[in-house]
Amino acid sequence: MKLGRLNHVGVATPSIADSIAFYRDVMGASVVTEPFDMAEQGVKVCFVHTPGAGGTEGTQIELIEPIGESAGIRAFLAKNPAGGQHHLCFEVPDIHAARDEFLAMGKKVLGEPRIGAHGTLIFFVHPRDMGGVLTEIMETPKHAAGH
Repeated sequence: MKLGRLNHVGVATPSIADSIAFYRDVMGASVVTEPFDMAEQGVKVCFVHTPGAGGTEGTQIELIEPIGESAGIRAFLAKNPAGGQHHLCFEVPDIHAARDEFLAMGKKVLGEPRIGAHGTLIFFVHPRDMGGVLTEIMETPKHAAGH
């Protein structure tokens, strides 16, 4: 497995509206996407864009708010009521090859690849197998293949 681009840091929040205000007012974020529901995962998400070196797009911050009682993120917020860092997301060119490599290394892949918030295939690897960090693996979006 070769480390790919850090696409985003997932941040769980009890209120996306409050978190957007924080990133705009305190951190100076100027580009925040409109929040949208991912009903199948029981969450509302949006992305805070950060500037990269030389004017390129930097790593995003994915804000994640639960919208359903069964949302998996609720357990995280129960332990961390104010919210906080939930996961890191790295890009790979081929999601199925990456999944096979993680499985061959004995890593616990959480579920089958599915469509994530960027509209590309993703899967998660258990924190126990990733140095204590829940890790999302995401197929590089075709429009961003040059990153």
